[in-house]
Amino acid sequence: MKVLALGIGNVMFSDEGVGVHLCHLLEEKYEYISKKHTLAFIDGGTLAQRLIPIISQYEYLFIFDCVDANDGEIGDVYFFDFENVPDSISFQGSAHEVEMLQTLNMMDMVGDRPPTKIIGIIPEVVSITTLHMSKAVKKGSELMEKIFLKQIKKFGFEYRLKKDIDIQSVADKACTQNE
Repeated sequence: MKVLALGIGNVMFSDEGVGVHLCHLLEEKYEYISKKHTLAFIDGGTLAQRLIPIISQYEYLFIFDCVDANDGEIGDVYFFDFENVPDSISFQGSAHEVEMLQTLNMMDMVGDRPPTKIIGIIPEVVSITTLHMSKAVKKGSELMEKIFLKQIKKFGFEYRLKKDIDIQSVADKACTQNE
């Protein structure tokens, strides 16, 4: 099975970039091993519909992103199937969240969307240009990481630590050249 881990968000606006930062963190921090499956990590940024040709190549999709929840607090983490979005979740935050929802719905219309799990977090800071992430979102991102690792293990992937890093160190490198 071809599995895609897709980070969504704008890294220039603090917590808004958590999905992208988490995607990079998981790729850099761990080595993934499977004899049957492949795993790819893609920084989807705010591309939304331009991701359709990429997403459609995969058999399973994990999306890391910000979410809004009627009953939630900053830093709360939500994990759900796209087919079963909880009533409390709304995708009315940033423009990219709405566009990503539309993208997944468009893929449904033509039958190209793979089974999709969303690991989302309620952000605190999304309108200030900074790479510094809020304390609540940094803490919540640790739970997002654990959820992903638990789920990927269910697919038969093993993983091992390659590099001990945290999400803020990944965010700090977001606008610099790759090492």
